[in-house]
Amino acid sequence: MPTENASKPLTLTEQARRAQLIGVAIDLVAAHGYAGTSLARIAEAAGISKAAVLYHFPSKDGVVQAAYTTVLESLIEFVGAAVEPHTGAAAVEAYIRSLVGYMRLHPTHTRMIIESLVAEADAPGGPGRHETMAGLLTAAAKVGDYRRGIDSQVTAVIVNGAIDAIVSTGLTDPAFDTAQAAEELIRMLNGTFS
Repeated sequence: MPTENASKPLTLTEQARRAQLIGVAIDLVAAHGYAGTSLARIAEAAGISKAAVLYHFPSKDGVVQAAYTTVLESLIEFVGAAVEPHTGAAAVEAYIRSLVGYMRLHPTHTRMIIESLVAEADAPGGPGRHETMAGLLTAAAKVGDYRRGIDSQVTAVIVNGAIDAIVSTGLTDPAFDTAQAAEELIRMLNGTFS
């Protein structure tokens, strides 16, 4: 029986089934929330039995945690690739654009992240993103792109709060231009701290 800690590698069929179950869990949590996502609902959406789901994951929580991890890794990889070639204010701008862009392109992932953060206040990715933004802001101040006295911790909370507002508005109002809002946030940040 494959588990998270199995010693033998998964077959291609097992990998495909796990990926399918993770995708189903992402869609269900996005549509129904954690509480509305049951093992039976996951099995039904995947077209298999609950026992077959349990063959691949130890529980509903196991599937949902794997789904959350998949979403978070995808987000981090996307944003990291966008930020990595930049320094200073350009890195901050790449972070804002890529984070808002990712959320716009992947609304089910966004809803999965929001559901996880609501369900568990200390879920991974919550407070850590403030540290990431604070580091980018500090680096930008060191190279002279932002004023030296910037309070990176407070500004990180403010910027991430603005990103949250942009993303949540985009989820509830499809006509809202999240890319334009991200650009406006960048202009505000540059105008205030340059």
